[in-house]
Amino acid sequence: MVADDQIARSKRIQQRTGKTFHFATRVLPERVREPTYVLYAFFRVADEVVDGAETAPSEEQRRELDRLRDAALGREETDDAVLSAFAELCEEHDIAEEDVETFIEAMREDIDTDRYETYEALEAYMDGSASAVGRMMTAVMDPEDPDAALPHATALGDAFQLSNFLRDVREDIVELDRVYLPQETLREYGVTEAQLKRFEFDGNVEAAMRHELRRAESLYKEGVAGIKYLPEDCQFAVLLAAVLYAEHHALIRERGFDTLTETPELGSLRKLKLFVRTRWAWFRCKDPETVFRRVSCVRYGDSESNRSGAGHADRVPAR
Repeated sequence: MVADDQIARSKRIQQRTGKTFHFATRVLPERVREPTYVLYAFFRVADEVVDGAETAPSEEQRRELDRLRDAALGREETDDAVLSAFAELCEEHDIAEEDVETFIEAMREDIDTDRYETYEALEAYMDGSASAVGRMMTAVMDPEDPDAALPHATALGDAFQLSNFLRDVREDIVELDRVYLPQETLREYGVTEAQLKRFEFDGNVEAAMRHELRRAESLYKEGVAGIKYLPEDCQFAVLLAAVLYAEHHALIRERGFDTLTETPELGSLRKLKLFVRTRWAWFRCKDPETVFRRVSCVRYGDSESNRSGAGHADRVPAR
């Protein structure tokens, strides 16, 4: 069993580096909440190998990721509290080694890859950086029918990741020299990389952002449709996480889709208001899709309205 001090250290890492995720994690049942702290801490430790302020040379980063993987899977001993806790968690909850391997491979890809030609290539990367995370979380929740839940967990993980990419366009360029918007999308709307690096926002960038935001919102709908397959004591927390992450789209829309000149941030008061609104809607109706449609900013079409959609489709500007 994972020790209390290991959980406490993992929780501190999540509090410091994943504020939105931490907000939703707090409403999970204890049986899932504490393992989630450990999962997140492991993901962050691995991510820091390639995204830290002072990263090592490429070969050293690869060796460190291999060490993390082997320790996390219990293949070698470690005195690191996060890694040893994660190894115990994998054994206790029967987390698939393949998902851990896939996650580490995505971190390895970050060493050499900073552009993605197609969405399919980006999706393959997200299978490790996001989908595998969703599958591990699902294993910890232990649904009665994992086969029904897993495809939706994969979609929701991808949706969260895409929202982060759309929010962090400027930050990823400045801090990591990475562009996660697919190159084919940028070309389709006449956006050049030189323009992005100069942080020049115009109608073409707006159109590219709209395109990818619509793709992400389709993934939210697919992901939320599967929350009903999760244990009842986990459904509200996952629904709240979906509402909170999707709210970044409202921030992006409020800025006219401009995340090149500034990175939008979801403040504590806004999170609290969304929590209250979601909790009230959940009290009245225990159907995740219905609540998400009523509370989230995700748009469901011209003839339907939700909190921020008001039934108006996105306008795609002339290229």
